[in-house]
Amino acid sequence: MGGWRRPPSRGELPSGDEVVTWRVVVARDPTNAPSGADGRSGPTVDTLDCAAWRAGVRRQALRWREGDVVEIEGAVHRRYYRTGAGQTVSRHEIVAHRVRRLGRAPADERDPA
Repeated sequence: MGGWRRPPSRGELPSGDEVVTWRVVVARDPTNAPSGADGRSGPTVDTLDCAAWRAGVRRQALRWREGDVVEIEGAVHRRYYRTGAGQTVSRHEIVAHRVRRLGRAPADERDPA
């Protein structure tokens, strides 16, 4: 379960395939928060990039708004790509197989768009 950091957006690949991507924020359990060498606590949230390739999942994700609480079922994938400078880089993302909205954000917390 998580809340939004970046709302869903639709993209089209050169192949013509459609993908919907978004980023969720998941709060960490504060009792298990890591601390650095200096004793300060580390991040209290994790941000996860997600992608949906299946049409039904894409449609559901596009209806979400910032602040919604969602559940995502999928697989962790590592993607490799080249930057404009020709450098090969990678990133991890959750490829969503099933999603559902568990709750709406209060109206005053939603993105006005």
